[in-house]
Amino acid sequence: MSLVRVQNFSISLDGFATGEGLSLDAPFGHAGERLHEWMFATRFGHEMLGEPGGSDGVDNAFAERHDSLGIGAEIMGRGKFGPQTGPWTDLGSDEEWRGWWGENPPLHTPVFVLTHHPRPSIEMDGGTVFHFIDASPQDALAQAREAAGDRDIRLGGGATMIREFLAAGLVDVLHVVQVPIVLGRGVRLWDGLEGLESGYDVEQVSSPSGVTHITFARRG
Repeated sequence: MSLVRVQNFSISLDGFATGEGLSLDAPFGHAGERLHEWMFATRFGHEMLGEPGGSDGVDNAFAERHDSLGIGAEIMGRGKFGPQTGPWTDLGSDEEWRGWWGENPPLHTPVFVLTHHPRPSIEMDGGTVFHFIDASPQDALAQAREAAGDRDIRLGGGATMIREFLAAGLVDVLHVVQVPIVLGRGVRLWDGLEGLESGYDVEQVSSPSGVTHITFARRG
């Protein structure tokens, strides 16, 4: 059976995956880009931004796995898709909000966006199709598996959604990047998950950039 994976998910030393005060101009709230600077510095990050250069090494090796593991579908929370809450709005523009990534998102799979306000699907360039569903983790995973065939499922975040999938025992591989900053407020990953590590083999790799890559692989 296909695996359910979390890849390159950055958290602070105090466990926050995003800051407080998310908005259109601040997708990660007061955290800014600090949780993801490690990735932007890599060769993979430079290529993603259309720029030359970038570092190789352990950070780049982990970052590149985003595109190399045969992902067939993604599930994400509504907060990753956009800054709106409640009924959908156009954020004051004349155009429909279609995500942070432009017309060709770097996902290239069906994407199931969890929301209490379903809406028609949006087809983007490059094979990305956003489906907006009101579903439990189990039901969302069933839909994603049907779309992905024998390929793996990526959980794209945010922290609340990933925490729910972890609590339900649905995550096979969790790759967390611990970044050496303290945010103090925002949305935490680990709340309510005491003893999670007992069901996983845990490995960690420290990087010269200062981040630590921690991989939880389900036992058995």
